[in-house]
Order: sequence, then structure tokens, then C-alpha cells
Amino acid sequence: MIVARDLERRFGSKRILRGLDLDVGERDFLVVTGPNGSGKSTLLSLCAGLLAPTGGTIDVAAGRGEIGYLAHESLLYKELTALENLDLYGRLYRVPERRERIGMLLERFLLWEARHERIAVFSRGMVQRLALCRALLHEPRLLLLDEPYTGLDPAGATLLDGELEALRGARTIVAATHEPDRLRTLATARLELVRAA
Repeated sequence: MIVARDLERRFGSKRILRGLDLDVGERDFLVVTGPNGSGKSTLLSLCAGLLAPTGGTIDVAAGRGEIGYLAHESLLYKELTALENLDLYGRLYRVPERRERIGMLLERFLLWEARHERIAVFSRGMVQRLALCRALLHEPRLLLLDEPYTGLDPAGATLLDGELEALRGARTIVAATHEPDRLRTLATARLELVRAA
């Protein structure tokens, strides 16, 4: 699903990734760890096609419409309601039976009662749960998760645990996290990044 060879990414003179080789197979679950500044978010952005490498190559065998990406930013519109946000993304991705899929995800992530509220009034945990709904909405082949537990309360984290358990072996998942032990039983591989010299 993802093959990288001698992958490098610089921002000006600052090198974030250097000489990275990576092989992620179909339906693998890769957990990416490392200190702040080691390139976890950069790697996920490269996998999503949002950044281009400054050296080496990366090949991702999934089109943009087959990738679900949870970034540090929610990528949600604060002036819209939860329902309006998911409906917008559902239209963009041409999700079949969009309304049913949206309703199912809102119920699963305990957001159904808040579906008509604007995102601006949501707590950080509610925004994260809705961002997860957005990333999962179109049933992507490749799921890229950047610190997916950020802002989640214990109930939200448990919901995410269950969702990832259900998706394991059915989707290719790359998760960058500071909590690798939480995903240890799900992971098929682990990549530990270090800060580039």
C-alpha cells in the first residue's frame, strides 16, 4: 500500500525526515512513534499526498478519494453544524447512502444529540470525535491518523479503541501517536522516528 525509499523532507534548511525506507502492506496497521519534531506528522502528510518529498520516493497505492486523514487540525467548518459538516464531506466523496452513513457514525461516536449544533460550541473532545467521523465517512482503504486520541475523554478513547479494533485487518492504518502502548495489540508493525541531524 505504501512504499518509500530513501525518503527525505526538508523545510528550507531544516531536515525533518532523512533516508527513510518504509513498506506498509495492504491491511497492515503501522504505529509511528518518536519525539516531537521527529517527522511523524510530516510522514502522514507525505502519505496523504499533501506534501511532496524533497528527496527519495514515496508511492501510495490509494487515490485521494480512498484516503481518510485525521490531522492535528479538524478540517471541519466551525460555522456549520455537525450534520452539515459531514453532509458536505459526504457530497465531496460521493458517499452512497450518505444520510444513513452519517447517522450511523454520529450515533456510534455519541454525537447524534448534538448533530444540529455548530462546531464552534463543541468541546475539544467532541470536535475530535466529529473529525474521526469525517475521516471514516467514505470508508477509506487507507486511514492516516495523527495523534487520534488527542482531546478525547476516557469514553471517547474507548469508542476509538473499539473502532480501530473493528477496522484492523479490513483497512490499512497508519497511526502516529505518543501513546504506542495503547495500540500495541492492534499493530502489525512499528516505526520509531528520531530527529534528523
